[in-house]
Amino acid sequence: MIGSLDVVVLDCPDPAALAHFTAELLGGVVEGAGTVGPDDEWVEVTLPFAGHRPLLAFQRLDGYRPPVWPGQDVPQQIHLDVKVDDLDTGERGVLAIGATATGEGTDTFRVYLDPAGHPFCLVRPQD
Repeated sequence: MIGSLDVVVLDCPDPAALAHFTAELLGGVVEGAGTVGPDDEWVEVTLPFAGHRPLLAFQRLDGYRPPVWPGQDVPQQIHLDVKVDDLDTGERGVLAIGATATGEGTDTFRVYLDPAGHPFCLVRPQD
């Protein structure tokens, strides 16, 4: 082993907004939550497991172009798979916090877009 995963960084136009979306999605905590504002260049989310690493971080990118799903004109760049107990319940939850349904998926996973346009999947626990 050369090293260990410390931070996963997603480029986006509004780091605070995407950090809050992701914290709600995964049960994490936005670092600096009383001070996070629209001018922040970098916002981190700690996740609810031992050691709180890796972090998810969101970095402002001027001129950000969201991925095009499912096309490849602008590739998806990165995506998260999020396990849920029930796809229908999970879908209601992610739509309520600002995700967009793509209509893509199967009976074992579904694809959504976060508020910055990054695709992510809800997957069943057995997958």
